[in-house]
Amino acid sequence: MVTMKKERRGIVMLLLRVVVSLAMLGVLFTQVDDVDLSEVIPPWSIGTALWLAGAAALTFIGIAVSAARWHQVLCALGVHSRWRHLFGHCLAGQFVSNVLPTTIGGDVLRISRLSRETGSGPTTFASVVLERLSGWIVLPLITLTGLAANPGLRELGRATTFATIIAVVTLVALATVVVLAADRRVLGRFASTDGWPRFAGAVHLGVTQLREHPLSALSVLAVGVGYQMVLVLAALMAAQALHIPGVGLTALLTFMPAVLIVQVLPIGISGLGLREAAFVLFLGPLGVATEQAIALGLLLYLLNLVTSLPGAGAFAIGGRRHAANAPEPAAAP
Repeated sequence: MVTMKKERRGIVMLLLRVVVSLAMLGVLFTQVDDVDLSEVIPPWSIGTALWLAGAAALTFIGIAVSAARWHQVLCALGVHSRWRHLFGHCLAGQFVSNVLPTTIGGDVLRISRLSRETGSGPTTFASVVLERLSGWIVLPLITLTGLAANPGLRELGRATTFATIIAVVTLVALATVVVLAADRRVLGRFASTDGWPRFAGAVHLGVTQLREHPLSALSVLAVGVGYQMVLVLAALMAAQALHIPGVGLTALLTFMPAVLIVQVLPIGISGLGLREAAFVLFLGPLGVATEQAIALGLLLYLLNLVTSLPGAGAFAIGGRRHAANAPEPAAAP
């Protein structure tokens, strides 16, 4: 009975997020005057096809690089898992997050499946948490680097202000999280407990391990920078495919991380509405029309959707790879 209530609540929340995304998109479209689609969607050409193919290829490569980042974190924690297995789990997670209408996130799926292989739920949980934290640390640093590299981007009014605020607030929040996670009196006291608190203790042990091995931490951050650069280049190619003027590499280095941070807020579904609104805010001062900024956001969403489809196979068969001989993991919180 309790399980049914949770499932219903999850479905209701999912539907609400879909409605919120559609509402935000509707508000954005009301700001667009009557525009001919030919002004937004460029005529089909070999050049357009190549830009789209490049953006799609980089988006897919990004999944592979995210698996490499996860692999680096696991190595730092002393867990040995093959990259191709992690890549399969990341593909399945992307499919769940972007394609299936489910309330179960891709990270939950990754934790569950790798736990079957390693037999250590808490350590696997900690690896995914630390992998996500490493990505969030890199994002604001890229924004600040873009602002430092291009002085003109520091004079764009609200766009510059909001990008800077998002970067600084994110860095402060992450620093607070890392300090609390490393404190023995906060998460450290759960390291030797039983039950679900040991998952929090595993995060503490993981942070401690990275602090004691700075080269491992730097390797994780380096792969994280590579992953975000792949996403920035994919967005640059998507902008070229749409023939959007004024969107260069330094502009996307500055504003794309802020868009990625905003779109993960649990308000809509898959960032729909939030991502497009962020592009309107950040690219408008560069001379990008509202309809073009919305089109760029929707194109990136479609690219994520298309490149997630190969994860259907990994989702269908990956969970049974080691089910026969793997130990039963503890349930994740």
